[in-house]
Amino acid sequence: MPAIPDTDLLERYEQNPVITAADIPFTCNTVFNGSPVKLGSEYLMLLRVEGQHGYSLFALARSQDGYRFEVEDRPVMAPVTEGPMARYEVAGIEDPRITVLEGRIYVVYTAFSGYGPVMSLATTEDFHTFERLGVISEPGNKDGLLFPRKVGGRYARLDRPIGNDVGSVWVSFSDDLTYWGDSRVVITPRQGHWDSYRVGGSAVPIETEDGWLEIYHGVKMTSGGPIYRAGAVLLDLDDPSVVISRSDVPILAPRTDYERVGDVGNVVFASGAVVEPDGMVKVYYGAADTAICVATAPLAEIIAVARAGRR
Repeated sequence: MPAIPDTDLLERYEQNPVITAADIPFTCNTVFNGSPVKLGSEYLMLLRVEGQHGYSLFALARSQDGYRFEVEDRPVMAPVTEGPMARYEVAGIEDPRITVLEGRIYVVYTAFSGYGPVMSLATTEDFHTFERLGVISEPGNKDGLLFPRKVGGRYARLDRPIGNDVGSVWVSFSDDLTYWGDSRVVITPRQGHWDSYRVGGSAVPIETEDGWLEIYHGVKMTSGGPIYRAGAVLLDLDDPSVVISRSDVPILAPRTDYERVGDVGNVVFASGAVVEPDGMVKVYYGAADTAICVATAPLAEIIAVARAGRR
């Protein structure tokens, strides 16, 4: 069978996947949706690892080039069994998102229980000890992302609550990272498009001269199940509830075997991005909920695709 042409803006790393279950030193089912951050010359990635027991926890991987990672021997963050957060993490912790904000490292993650998903916030200095700051959303909310600086004097975040079975991206604000409000809908599904079923935030917003660049995921429902793709949107720097423009076409779609076949097929789920000094962006994504991959494109080209679209 001939190779499928790679027609996406993001160019896949030729040695994808970069992390699979075979790279995890402890027994697990799968690994996906890792959140990257580059501190100095080192890349660190919090990995969502699903154990054989069925719930998820976090492991830590390190790299010097952003492609070849080594995973530490033991999980660095697992669901707690005691304390106020235990009742909300009984079914696992999922999909971490790392933001460096005012010199501190914050991790927004989904705590899962019989009450449904809620967004929770933790902070760490070494990626081995995590201080849980508590639940920061009501049930039915996930895909939380902190902006890397205050907006209009307040902390800002993106999230994805579900209402009437519709998943849209909202922005909310806070004075203290605990109590959130002034919530406004930002990005909604577009009927007839590749993101017609649900949308959600994926990467921590990137500040550019053109606006906040958000790489997000969009879902289209088909008779064979959902298809997850990645897109780009520009939000106003002073009021991120205002959409400047949004890509009409995805910048990455499931095309390869490792993206189409896995625990959940037809998924590319962007989970973070690193902007390099030369303007190249490394976008990390979960493939078929079974592996972690990376794809790259110049920042200017991602912005251009977002600017070319409509709202």
